[in-house]
Amino acid sequence: MAKKILIGIAAIVAILLVVILLQPADFKVERSTTIAAPAAEVFEQVNDFHAWEAWSPWATRDPQMKTTYAGSPSGKGAIYSWSGNDDVGEGRMTIEESTPGEKVGIKLEFLKPMAATHATMFTFKPEGEQTLVTWTMTGKNGFMSKAFNLFMNIEKMVGGDFEKGLAKMKAVVERRAAPNEKG
Repeated sequence: MAKKILIGIAAIVAILLVVILLQPADFKVERSTTIAAPAAEVFEQVNDFHAWEAWSPWATRDPQMKTTYAGSPSGKGAIYSWSGNDDVGEGRMTIEESTPGEKVGIKLEFLKPMAATHATMFTFKPEGEQTLVTWTMTGKNGFMSKAFNLFMNIEKMVGGDFEKGLAKMKAVVERRAAPNEKG
């Protein structure tokens, strides 16, 4: 009887391993919004890490989070590091590409709770007097990420954070743009 139980457990583990290994190796999370402001104004919210406090979906999750800035003040070479509670973890972002009013490419490195490196891109597309902002994160799923994705939908989790961040960014930029339109 014990032998049958062990064989059953081994079969379940083998099936689980196969299912995990068959999960996609690549992932992409992408969200967009339209902001009633010129692309240059929206671009500045992303290109300067100091501006992220006003709209980042993670900034309010840990009031005690420690942040540091290094490298360039903004644009290519700017670095933002954080260390906080379990909700925000620890990591670093480095702007690797910055084309004014068009795009900002960021290397996103998570150090804790699980080490991972992903590419993040913000693009800004003028649409009349508005700007279409698209926030994209791409990366590779290792074994642990593939296993995690079986139980937690990263696309929905991160996508939800992107939606919150873009909504906050929209509010910040449009609030700042409104006085300029009246004046």
